[in-house]
Parts: sequence; C-alpha cells; structure tokens
Amino acid sequence: MIESTLPVILALGTGAIIAIVVVAAVILIGAIVIGMYNSLVKDRNRVKNAFAQIDVQLKRRHDLIPNLVETAKGYMAHEKSTLEEVTQARNHAMAAAKAASSNPVGGGTVKALSAAEGALSGALGRLMVTMEAYPDLKASQNMMQVQEELTTTENKVAFSRQAYNDSVMHYNVRREQFPSSIIAGMFNFAEADMFEIENPEEKKAPKVSFS
Repeated sequence: MIESTLPVILALGTGAIIAIVVVAAVILIGAIVIGMYNSLVKDRNRVKNAFAQIDVQLKRRHDLIPNLVETAKGYMAHEKSTLEEVTQARNHAMAAAKAASSNPVGGGTVKALSAAEGALSGALGRLMVTMEAYPDLKASQNMMQVQEELTTTENKVAFSRQAYNDSVMHYNVRREQFPSSIIAGMFNFAEADMFEIENPEEKKAPKVSFS
C-alpha cells in the first residue's frame, strides 16, 4: 500500500505536499479552537443556570419579608426605623437581584447582589434581636409560620449558592487555563463572580427563637 502511494505523493511535488500539511494543520487547529470555545460556552451556561436557581430562592425570600414586617408592625409600634431599614434593604436587594439575573457573568452584578443580600441579612438580624423584647409577637402564630418559611428558604439559598459557586470556580479555572485563556480573551468570556457575603456574621441565616 505504501509503495503504491509513494509515487503519487512524489508526483505532487514539494509545494503540494506543504499545502496539504498546512491545510491539515489549519483544520486541526480549527477543531481545537472550536472545541475550547464550545467548552467555555457550556461552562458559562452552567453558571447562568446555577444562578437562576439562586434567583428563584431569593425571590421567595424577598416575598416573605413584607409578611414578616407586617406581622411585626402590629406589635412593634415604636420600632418604625428598624422595620423601615428592613424594607429598604429588601428593596435594594430586589433591584440588585434583577440586575444580576439579566447578566450574572461579568459586570460585577453578582458581587453587588452579594453586598445587598449581606445588608439585608444584617437588617433582618437586627430586627430579630429587637423582636426578643416582644413576648406577644414571639407567641404569634403568624410570626412562627413566617419564621419557619424564611428559615427553610434561607437553607435553600445557601444550598443553591454553593452549587453556583462550584460552577463559577469550574468556569473561571477553564477560562484561565492555557490555551483556553486565549480563546476566552478573543471571544470576551468574562470572569464570573462568586456569590459570597463578606461579613462572617451576615453569612448566618437570621434566626428567632419562639420557645
């Protein structure tokens, strides 16, 4: 077989052989580039999907807070500023979540959301501490139900955040590795931000004891 094809290869001439090698190399490089590009797209989509799961839980959290504030308002007439602080923090967190959901990769939107959610957790924590001085509120059936739903939602947020951060780490590692980093730079694959709350105290889900 080799002996039969050798005359054909020699007949093509050196120029033709070089052309064939170049074309084959271009095809191979193109296949590698396409493969790396598709892998980056897949990882970026995983990050977006993971953030969507966080977004669902955050919306649930934001929806529960007005119920919490309204229930507390009936018992805490002299704590208006504390209740307003929670409401304002919730509104800022909702705005940050909306911005992040439209573009969770790049732009710093997730980092801004992390800060807003941290501020909201801090405001909720201060409200919960204040509630301890109101025994009737602690015994309220409505408050117990809201607190239980909020705690469940906080746990789901924490679980979704961990899954999201795992996806972000995988994506960022791929975009930084050579030669994928070249493709990431050429096609503007932006770095994804972790969803983290900087203040260690604010990482804890706000809790209230009704016992």
